[in-house]
Amino acid sequence: MTDAGGASNMGAVLVVGGGISGMTAALEAAEVGKDVFLVEKNPYLGGRVAQLNQYFPKLCPPSCGMEINFKRIKSSRRLRTYTMTTVKNVSGGAGNYEVTLETAPRFVNSNCTACNACVDACPEERNNAFNFNMDKTKAIYKAHEMAFPMRYVVDPAACTKCGKCVEACQYSAIEMDMQAKTFTVNVASIVYATGWNPYDPNKMDNLKFNSSDAIITNMMMERLAAPAGPTGGKILRPGDNKEPESFAFVQCAGSRDENHLEFCSYICCMASMKQITYIRERYPEAPITVFYIDLRTPGKYEKFREKLMADPKISFVKGKVADIIAEADGGVTLVAENAVTGEKVKQKVDLAILATGMEPAAKSIGGVCGATMDKNGFIVSDADKAILAAGCAKKASDVVSAAQNATAAALKAIQASRR
Repeated sequence: MTDAGGASNMGAVLVVGGGISGMTAALEAAEVGKDVFLVEKNPYLGGRVAQLNQYFPKLCPPSCGMEINFKRIKSSRRLRTYTMTTVKNVSGGAGNYEVTLETAPRFVNSNCTACNACVDACPEERNNAFNFNMDKTKAIYKAHEMAFPMRYVVDPAACTKCGKCVEACQYSAIEMDMQAKTFTVNVASIVYATGWNPYDPNKMDNLKFNSSDAIITNMMMERLAAPAGPTGGKILRPGDNKEPESFAFVQCAGSRDENHLEFCSYICCMASMKQITYIRERYPEAPITVFYIDLRTPGKYEKFREKLMADPKISFVKGKVADIIAEADGGVTLVAENAVTGEKVKQKVDLAILATGMEPAAKSIGGVCGATMDKNGFIVSDADKAILAAGCAKKASDVVSAAQNATAAALKAIQASRR
């Protein structure tokens, strides 16, 4: 196993991406005796699941599965984790890869106790990307309540290096001169679990995302509904914090569209159904309109969909939204054609939620990863090359499916490491 000091133990596995699929693949490999490196570009593990309010099939909060995985990581002697770390180069072949990694400076060392004194002292603010810029944090911040490792991080773009956080810290945990570190690992196999990004709603001109605070994405809705989110779990309209009296969901926002994402993103219909339950908990009588092309709720999820479709205050309109018009009172009007009746539909609501699709994050690592990608940016597993894909790096998936195929990727990586 190679670490920053350059030592080596052949047969190790590298897992790139620390979301639910990456953690699953890394733990499965480590717990059968393999040395494993788990690298994650963010300052924390957990990926997109950490941003959810609840996930299927049990409508559990992220803490349900994540705490168990974090405990397993802490107790594993075979698994080393590196946050804020990216792949810079891959060379070699199956059974003998040399991978160059770079760890960005956190500016906070392992002495940190997460006491929050630094945050109280910091005078600078930054947009909070974890909450999709719906609130702010200080320049030194904890990514979220369940952050693992539980350690603060400094945003160099927001920090003025005034030194107040250094003065406030009693544990000598803040190092403002910390530098990036580059190192190599020698591994037998690589699992890419790089996850997904929400499709950029600004690319869909007809949906006019930036024209009104009343237009949000499905991931923004997850954060609004989350108890630790920007509104403490209250579903309020960004901008004026109004309690919405009516809602609309726009399905396939970017998915199944040759101009955007040509594939079905798999989770969007169920995500909207789940988010309708969030609304019903807080606004039992609010009218909700769902604009859709097809409703895809496979297998056991059909009963969940049928229950919601029986709600008399929820209208389902089969038709693609052609336009969203900002109104003077802060709401928006959605314009669509009903594909069944042919009539033009105009629906005014206080809050519109775009069910934006899943874009594979692997697109951003491009040619440095040594992997083959399909035309949509998903990584194609190649057992002969000992390069595997897991979770949403492989295909659009829900949490359960992502964890299942991550276990399969770990098995193949273990087999490759025995060559």
